[in-house]
Amino acid sequence: MTILDKIVAQKKKEVAAAKQLVSITDLEASAYFDRTPHSFKDFLLAPDRTGIIAEFKRRSPSKGIINDKVLVEDVTQAYAAAGASALSVLTDEQFFGGAQTDVTTARKVNNIPILRKDFMIDEYQVLEAKAIGADVILLIAAILTPAEIKHLAAAAKSHGLSVLLEVHNLEELERSIDPNLDAIGVNNRNLADFTVSVENSFELAEHIPGEFIKISESAISNTKVIKELKEVGFRGFLIGENFMRQVDPGAAIREFVKGL
Repeated sequence: MTILDKIVAQKKKEVAAAKQLVSITDLEASAYFDRTPHSFKDFLLAPDRTGIIAEFKRRSPSKGIINDKVLVEDVTQAYAAAGASALSVLTDEQFFGGAQTDVTTARKVNNIPILRKDFMIDEYQVLEAKAIGADVILLIAAILTPAEIKHLAAAAKSHGLSVLLEVHNLEELERSIDPNLDAIGVNNRNLADFTVSVENSFELAEHIPGEFIKISESAISNTKVIKELKEVGFRGFLIGENFMRQVDPGAAIREFVKGL
């Protein structure tokens, strides 16, 4: 089994358990369920924002602990103040050290879109995302069929959530495009061996239809790369470890954006 297979197997168990603990009625009674989500697209294209989707991530299967000493409220507020267009907050606990409460905590102190970063396999998780105050969900083409992507994207849109589709190659891209998507992200990390190369974004750029916001994910460590990606149509740039591995992620993003 690959690490992705292990994550999905674990996620199926977690979702089944969650359904027994928290009913859909309970989710719908959440304080955030009736709020109008922020528009992912509007914030990514806003001229006073950087296009950066700044990620809060404590650890990962490939890197182990990245930074477990900082508070989600402090880091995300610093990200937003530095001009981040959106926040990405990991909610997977076993593999990434995240929690759904991290999204809720970030929501309380921020007024920009929040992406619930997790491995979405069930419509129940879409309702969870809405209930905890997220604005955007992530659909990973590598773990979903085209029919599942279509179903989950439609469910998200019915609740006002934006949808980011993540692809790794042309085959995933071509079979996964759906009108309910808002953005398509190219993951520059090879999920088989965890190597990263931003060339993946450049190679797929011309194949992403123009109606979708283009986002490059991972392997972005300097502003020169962002400028080059903008030249081929990218408007969103997901950056996590570059900031999180610093003692002060907020200071790291403030220094980074000076070069944009």
